[in-house]
Amino acid sequence: MSTLNKTSGAKGAILVAEDEAAVLESLSEVLREEGYEVVAVSDGTAALQALEEREFDLILSDIRMPGADGLQVLRRAREIAPQTLVLLMTAHATVETAVEAIRRGAQDYLLKPIIFDDLLHKIDHLLTHRRIAWENQLLRSQVERQWDFENLVGRSAAMREVMELVRRVAPTPSTVLITGESGVGKEVVARAIHHFSEYRDRIFLPINCGAIPETLLESQLFGHMRGSFTGAIANQEGLFQRARGGTIFLDEIADMPLSLQVKILRAIEAKEILPIGASTPIKVEVRIIAATNHDLKKAVEEGRFREDLYYRLNVFNIEIPPLRERREDIPLLVDHFIRLHNRELKKNFKGVDSATMKLLMSLPWKGNVRELDNVIEHAMILGNGDWITVRDLPRALQQDVGVAPELADTDNLREAVRAFEKAHIQSVLAKCNQDKKQAAQRLGVSLSSLYRKMEELGIPLQAERSLGE
Repeated sequence: MSTLNKTSGAKGAILVAEDEAAVLESLSEVLREEGYEVVAVSDGTAALQALEEREFDLILSDIRMPGADGLQVLRRAREIAPQTLVLLMTAHATVETAVEAIRRGAQDYLLKPIIFDDLLHKIDHLLTHRRIAWENQLLRSQVERQWDFENLVGRSAAMREVMELVRRVAPTPSTVLITGESGVGKEVVARAIHHFSEYRDRIFLPINCGAIPETLLESQLFGHMRGSFTGAIANQEGLFQRARGGTIFLDEIADMPLSLQVKILRAIEAKEILPIGASTPIKVEVRIIAATNHDLKKAVEEGRFREDLYYRLNVFNIEIPPLRERREDIPLLVDHFIRLHNRELKKNFKGVDSATMKLLMSLPWKGNVRELDNVIEHAMILGNGDWITVRDLPRALQQDVGVAPELADTDNLREAVRAFEKAHIQSVLAKCNQDKKQAAQRLGVSLSSLYRKMEELGIPLQAERSLGE
């Protein structure tokens, strides 16, 4: 016989196996009051069955029980759920047996009669230690990454707005939808939100929803039970469980199959998931940040994306502008990538020369910030000396030398960028006979962005006409 707690279970799921009814009831009540999800069973056979049916964070088992003893429960747990912690209870006469159990894989033991404060302390210590150990594995590769707003490179009005939105939403638990073209830096923004939130000491788990097959994606996100499909030889936690109060970043959310969208909706609304092959849902507490380079509203209209999930994800939207709409950020990005790759490539570049910057400022950057990063890394691998030159750039870009208008005769970076933008926009407007709509299309910006730029740069909205017109 077993009972399942109906509370949130946010602190973890515990299987309690004890054949004395009064002790079982007391243990279950204390643990539930502490916020744990509890499955209580009165013999070893029921404990073994519970292990087959679902996953637990910790097993609290008496050593001597009818049906199967605590050592048998321990052995089975090590076989099918090695990530589950085991805490055994024993009477004074069987201390030697408990010590032997630890040699076989149990994490700790308690002597009867149980002192509840000691029990809660041990459980909290074990679960905290397991979480920290697992998080350290994931964080080890990120130790050298120092997060600050300098990672969101840019001084343009558009990027200042993005930074302000990050500041406002980060301290909240709200779901965030980040939109923008491929390569604009959606994951960088997601990581910034995580870093400046209360979840910053927990895990940030990114997953590309469009790069993983549907069946594997479901297992990756929600986990699976042993035997639920071919190759499922043991229970496996999904990312929603492994996050344990952290942040899950669902990149390319528009590519998620409809069959899984309903499960994501359930995770947001009910804060629970159902692993593949499981019959009992598991409570989870994570923050979800999603991103896409597609028009989700259009996907909803076409029946490719659930409308209810769209509104759940789009509680707070941050749209990142393409690089071509914030060219004034290019010099800052170039400097940022040079400093980054100097460390990685063990180089010592000071920057790019004026001809190279002129070319970089003129390019369309269809791949956005990611493309610029790749170009700089390519140039630093090939280049020598203190400065990156046009010769160090990919050959396809070298062919475009000379397409950029002349910059102002100034060493001031901001003035040079402003002069370039003004000259470039005026050049395109001239090619389009002052047709603003056509010019905006050729520049790759919206019509409103073009008008705003013209006003900022002092370009007359109406071109002067000759006397003969």
